[in-house]
Amino acid sequence: MANIVYIATSLDGYIADKNNKVDWLHAIPNPENSDMGFHELMNRVDALVMGRNTLDLILNFDCDWPYSKPVFVLSNTMTCVPKSLEGKVFLVKGELTDIVENLNAQGFNNLYIDGGITIQNFLKEDLIDEMIITTIPTLLGGGIPLFGELSAPLNFTCVKSEQLISALCQSHFIRKR
Repeated sequence: MANIVYIATSLDGYIADKNNKVDWLHAIPNPENSDMGFHELMNRVDALVMGRNTLDLILNFDCDWPYSKPVFVLSNTMTCVPKSLEGKVFLVKGELTDIVENLNAQGFNNLYIDGGITIQNFLKEDLIDEMIITTIPTLLGGGIPLFGELSAPLNFTCVKSEQLISALCQSHFIRKR
């Protein structure tokens, strides 16, 4: 069982700019349309867990629903999902440890954790086992940070780091327990 973060960040550690936009993620040309390991990740995971803000962001993209796996959205206020996502997106709420245990009991053992606040809250509960972070060589100077405050340090080991499309750095970290 593993809870895995797969995310891109600016050089100064932000996942969205000061206007909550992510268009800067496409500033580096990708002529071969590399998926940066996303397909490989999706083959490893059973489901996704994200916050409502991340769901709203994805729904505003000009594309079809990008996930073939079940998506569990953390929300205390949402009461239903859009009709087009019924059977694909499920609302969950409660303590993160209980949510993870419940999902694991349903056979969703490898979870892709997405969204800034969600990742920060999973880290606060020491529920992240792996992080795959792609660094975009852009300084945003502010915005939504990937990491927040922790009550104690969490140690990770870098098991792989590689350059992608001649411009990005992707690093893979495993939680050291």
